[in-house]
Amino acid sequence: MSQRLIAAVIAIPAVIALFVYAWTSPLPYAYYQPGTTIDVLGTDGADAEVIQVDGATTYPDDGQLRMTTVQVSPAAVKGEKGGESLVDLISTWANPDNAVYPYDVVHPDGETLESNREEGQLQMATSQDAAVEVALSEMGIDVPQVLAITALTPGKPAEKVLEVDDVIRTVAGTKVDDAGQLVKLISDSPAGRPLTVGITRDGKDLDVSVVPVTEGGRSLIGITPEVAEYKFPFDVKININPNIGGPSAGLIFSLAVYDTLTEGSLTGGHEIAGTGEIAPDGTVGPIGGIQQKIAGARDDGAELFLVPIDNCADALGADNGDMRLVMAQTMHDVRQALEKYAADDDPADLPSCEDAAAILSGAAS
Repeated sequence: MSQRLIAAVIAIPAVIALFVYAWTSPLPYAYYQPGTTIDVLGTDGADAEVIQVDGATTYPDDGQLRMTTVQVSPAAVKGEKGGESLVDLISTWANPDNAVYPYDVVHPDGETLESNREEGQLQMATSQDAAVEVALSEMGIDVPQVLAITALTPGKPAEKVLEVDDVIRTVAGTKVDDAGQLVKLISDSPAGRPLTVGITRDGKDLDVSVVPVTEGGRSLIGITPEVAEYKFPFDVKININPNIGGPSAGLIFSLAVYDTLTEGSLTGGHEIAGTGEIAPDGTVGPIGGIQQKIAGARDDGAELFLVPIDNCADALGADNGDMRLVMAQTMHDVRQALEKYAADDDPADLPSCEDAAAILSGAAS
């Protein structure tokens, strides 16, 4: 046997092994694919209502409000390398509805499969509470909030007397029920004079004294509050598969709760899908995977898709077929737009993603 033949016999298996390794080994990339859509006005797989209310009258709607999801390639198991194989990436990239991104963009440094699941479930629970609060507020129902301190500004007065996780009960003797009221009570207090703040710490009620300072023309003490709990007047449960995580269904949840608790049909019998994180003040925030969510809703037959205003530029690059892309800024605006659409069936005057650039440009200037 010649040396050339011997070399070939040795090299060919090595080349094949190298090719197989390169073809199947994880590369530092991850993907987004269209996920399932779920009619939040309907039932789950066990025929239980998704929106479940105890203590208030509910009303049916023969249309659909569909939350949308994205199938994301999983984060790495702790201690293992993250990424997808070349064969999986090529097959994913070949579909124009999919997207491939650097792994670290999809899964930030330190994120694991376990931490991703836990964070997603926490975000889902928080978004559901915010959605119910926004829906009830839209109905004119007051929902008191329990506020807790999540951060203290270094060098500001609160740092010396308050602690993270303190629950704020009162300011200057006034009971605090929401974040806006808390900010106003502090900003209206005279700088340089002691301000009494009632808190609950480790289950004990305390009164502490803080001296506000002036900054930007208003008084402040240097705290970052967040809603720790809502005091709802009746029970509202959103029955969603616990394997679905994240905050992006907040807008659809809020609309569905409002529709369930009010007479008439918010959808007018139409199939409406959408996405968007909901803030306690009803503002709709941007989300990830907008193009994949649009594709999933399109394939499931939705007629309108609600797009957070900050996602509109990317949404216009998606293949939405005959589905109309409706710009969403606040839950209130979307509710009014859907009521108009349900009444006259004409999408012509609905807020459009084509209008978003001008609105955002005006807000920036």
